[in-house]
Amino acid sequence: MSLYDDAVLVLKGYEGQEELRQAYLDHLAAHPDGMWKACGDGHITASAMVIDPSRGRVLLTLHKKMRMWLQMGGHCEPQDTSLQAAALREATEESGVAGLTLLPGGPVRLDRHPIPPPCHCHFDVQYAVLAPPDAVHAISDESLDLRWFAYDEVATVADESVVRLLEATRARL
Repeated sequence: MSLYDDAVLVLKGYEGQEELRQAYLDHLAAHPDGMWKACGDGHITASAMVIDPSRGRVLLTLHKKMRMWLQMGGHCEPQDTSLQAAALREATEESGVAGLTLLPGGPVRLDRHPIPPPCHCHFDVQYAVLAPPDAVHAISDESLDLRWFAYDEVATVADESVVRLLEATRARL
């Protein structure tokens, strides 16, 4: 199964955010290249909130280009076999944490947001991953910083999309 086909199946099976979910599906129907960064009208991305529920904290990255505290994530790559695999790969690469595991149940949220040119829009499919108790993180080339934040600190450093993702993740737990 192609990554495009996986994305369509994942989105068709996603419950909630009906209008936004349909916008994702409409975008893919209109753009056969809608999985890839090269699609100038926007493309699907995969992200994941790294969470340590035993300590009540999440790991966020200070994104180098955006200069914002965000969850891990980014563009799909040709070697990705599924959206969840892309999200797990991105979380592992950007956090440096070994042994991350996907929170069961598929995507936690969808978030469509504008981005600077040459791309115009990310159709982000957001997952959550559980960090092992002894997680050790390492800053990647895409980050200025990487830091654990207590749940109640997230709203003071991150935007509403990250806060909503944390709320949805905690509800899933």
